[in-house]
Amino acid sequence: MTLESSDLSEPQPHRSVVNSAAYHNGVRVADVPVADLEDAWNHSDRFLWVGLYEPSEQLLSHIQQAFGLHDLAIEDAHKAHQRPKLEVYDNSMFVVIRTARLSEGGGHRIEFGETHVFFGTRYIITVRHGSLKSHVGLRGRCESTPILLAKGEGFVLHALMDFIVDQYFPVIDALEADLDELEEQIFSGKFVRTVTERIYHLRRDLLAIKQAVTPLIDVSAQLTRMSSNLIPLDTRPYFQDVHDHVIRIADLIDNLQQLSQTALESYLALISVTQNDDTKRLAAWAAILAVPTMIAGLYGMNFKYMPETEWSLGYPVALVIMFSTCVLLYRWFRKVGWL
Repeated sequence: MTLESSDLSEPQPHRSVVNSAAYHNGVRVADVPVADLEDAWNHSDRFLWVGLYEPSEQLLSHIQQAFGLHDLAIEDAHKAHQRPKLEVYDNSMFVVIRTARLSEGGGHRIEFGETHVFFGTRYIITVRHGSLKSHVGLRGRCESTPILLAKGEGFVLHALMDFIVDQYFPVIDALEADLDELEEQIFSGKFVRTVTERIYHLRRDLLAIKQAVTPLIDVSAQLTRMSSNLIPLDTRPYFQDVHDHVIRIADLIDNLQQLSQTALESYLALISVTQNDDTKRLAAWAAILAVPTMIAGLYGMNFKYMPETEWSLGYPVALVIMFSTCVLLYRWFRKVGWL
């Protein structure tokens, strides 16, 4: 399959090809058109770093032919919606990493995406799905340290993973701030329906992040222990730092999940206690009002031979008895904490 000239033109930000460059001794020496990638890779000692954003099947097919990539990896990169993983082929590796960042619209909405990495001798190809801003600043950071960039594609893979993993920390901080705010509202004594909904959304976001981070523990561990020549010996220790960050993030997520579950249980328990208190108050007032109701009911039956019906003080005495009984009951219920 061949590409039209318009598909192989110079990379532009709004197109599938975000960047395509050649590096030598840690220095960017040339921008390489997509059409010339195969020749540049086969006839040069430079390594190539190609960045793609939601490329078409036709463009991926051209990249596959240029670098001899595996069919299954190309299929995964085109369809996306993959679980983070590491696959090793004869002369290349395929890594899937999920990205997460806070949206610029506010409200702590999380934008998830995917980065697929083809990695081999003297080349690294990144395929982004989702947010185009998930890699902003990465290439510039790498190019600012030519000594490390001179280590080649192994260092770029580490820098990419480290950059993506570090983006999880602001997301975790935002969710932790949400949880702190919820805890203050829960123990303030004011109960609103939105608290349960917010806790649910918080736990859903934590679960989504956990699903993205947990597989990276195995991926980073494999890269740390990998004996393949694709990862040079002097580069492998860098992946241990990524592994440590992933472990730390996973622990933070677990802690937030436990705290959010505790917050939910505390909220429901406080609601139950409040409902019990309300029931006690209603029962206490019902008991207080029952006494005058009973007395008034008896004397309202208008029987001819009722005691005190012709007594001149009967009416005020009945009122005094009703009032006194109500006061005594009220003081007793206050003492036992029902009012």
